[in-house]
Amino acid sequence: MAEAYIIDAVRTPRGIGKQGKGSLASCHPQHLAATVLKAIKDRNHLDTKTVDDVIWSVSTQDGTQAGDLGRMAALDAGYDITSSGTTLDRFCGGGITTVNFAAAQVMSGMEDCVVAGGTEMMSLTAEMSKQKMAAGIKPPMMGSYNDRLQAVHPQSHQGMCGDAIATLEGYTRSELDEVGFRSQQRAAAAIKAGKFTKSLVPVVDDHGNVILDHDEYPRPETTREGLAELQPAFTKIADIPLDGKGTTFRGLINQKYPELEIQNFHHAGNSSGVVDGAAAVLVTSADYAKNHGLKPRARIVATANMGDDPTLMLNAPVPAAQKVLAKAGLTKDDIDLWEINEAFAVVAHRFVDKLDLDWDKVNVNGGSIALGHPIGATGSILIGTVLDELERTGGRYGLVTMCAAGGMAPAIIIERVEDFVE
Repeated sequence: MAEAYIIDAVRTPRGIGKQGKGSLASCHPQHLAATVLKAIKDRNHLDTKTVDDVIWSVSTQDGTQAGDLGRMAALDAGYDITSSGTTLDRFCGGGITTVNFAAAQVMSGMEDCVVAGGTEMMSLTAEMSKQKMAAGIKPPMMGSYNDRLQAVHPQSHQGMCGDAIATLEGYTRSELDEVGFRSQQRAAAAIKAGKFTKSLVPVVDDHGNVILDHDEYPRPETTREGLAELQPAFTKIADIPLDGKGTTFRGLINQKYPELEIQNFHHAGNSSGVVDGAAAVLVTSADYAKNHGLKPRARIVATANMGDDPTLMLNAPVPAAQKVLAKAGLTKDDIDLWEINEAFAVVAHRFVDKLDLDWDKVNVNGGSIALGHPIGATGSILIGTVLDELERTGGRYGLVTMCAAGGMAPAIIIERVEDFVE
């Protein structure tokens, strides 16, 4: 089997994902995707006639985010028409999955050069959701087609799932708040030290004027005391009727866990931020890199996918990490850096707890609580983040994983490359 290598990884800044507040909210999603695709092309002097495919992730493929964004953004970025493109959805896990699919194509020998990545403009998706609700359109989980599925695998709101897991595990509010505080402190330190500079590319308008050149969401002034004062975010929605049958988000979880008295712990300060953003990763074969004068930065060691309880939704990262480690023939002690997406504080806290990890190796530059979670893009962002940090610290292996709706988690292990011979 051929090896798959990461040549480069870039991302946009993450803008606040609210209309009228975020700097990127006025952009078209295609423009954000084209920004990182163009950066990958220009930084690596990429002859786009040799790009076999662009594999892209968008979670909410609706409105201006619909219509195969991978293909359309590649054309917008000036890629040759022979460079194909496709777009997939694995909810929050899509940005890892695109890179994993790119690796699989290269390792199988079917393709030699693939650009993977993702985009999500949550400023748009939130507005689209409001418009649909106002028009009386039910959320997908409550549609008639899924009534049968809900009877077997009830699926609730992800925030309620986070609270349910925290309750089941016996975690405290202060433990979860500490995850949020740590994320903000580490992100602030990383930004001050310029640790994101290598991968960060500014978003500019058609005239070259900078729209955004820095992450907009972090709150470095966050304190433990301030977090402790925040009210839980999901208390109000827990018991709102979702249909004429009296179904509620709390009730969906209690269908499977009838004795569970869910405590509400999560709030804006220990949950991932709502943001807009895009990211891209260039994956090639060894021969392609040699023939085009490219120096790989990392080797893709192993990838994996894992499912877990859809009702709790957020618990698959632990078995996903265990599965990808087994595929790689590695142990947790071999991993120098871990990135677990901070969808909610309980996800990261449980990950560290169950795998008995050292926080000194986990999310060392903060995570989505501080920086935000542009759903379809986040996985690709995290791969770039861990790669940059491996190069700074001289580490060898990095493992990235994240929870996704439906109770899933993709995972990937990369190895920093030092001795690649052109």
